[in-house]
Amino acid sequence: MTEIQNDTVARVHYTGTFPDSGETFDTSVGGDPLTFLVGHKGMIPGFERELMGATAGEKRSFTLEPEDAYGQPSDQLVQEVPRGMFPEDMPLDLGMMLMSDAGPFRIVAITDDNVKCDFNPPMAGKTLHFEVEVVEVRTATEDEIDHGHVHGPGGHEHEEKKSDCCSNDSCC
Repeated sequence: MTEIQNDTVARVHYTGTFPDSGETFDTSVGGDPLTFLVGHKGMIPGFERELMGATAGEKRSFTLEPEDAYGQPSDQLVQEVPRGMFPEDMPLDLGMMLMSDAGPFRIVAITDDNVKCDFNPPMAGKTLHFEVEVVEVRTATEDEIDHGHVHGPGGHEHEEKKSDCCSNDSCC
């Protein structure tokens, strides 16, 4: 039986809650399982670490401190951006989440000249609890390992045939 380890593909159902309130922040229950390539930085480090060695059908429960999840918030990730960097007709509101080449960010202050943007992950500084059921574990294909992501159901679908994937720049 295949165990979760580096270069395996894991499919899991999970529910994530905040331990202090019990509030659910995310779940796959009732939908498709989460599918990921283990050891390729597609998941928060503590999540993968806590699932190492698990097999299909196994359930695990664990709590991650911020250092093993999204880290602590950093003042260095809060930056003033000139208002002119945003489209003139774009309405900006406090708390608004936007996407940039640097990743997602939240608007935390707006003046006539500048927009203060927080690039910290929204879950930074939070302790997270997970209930996880392993649905399937399989050995990753060479293409998946080379590309750093899962192919097929639950993973990345390429328009080209998998064998032709690297003949274009869509994933490599």
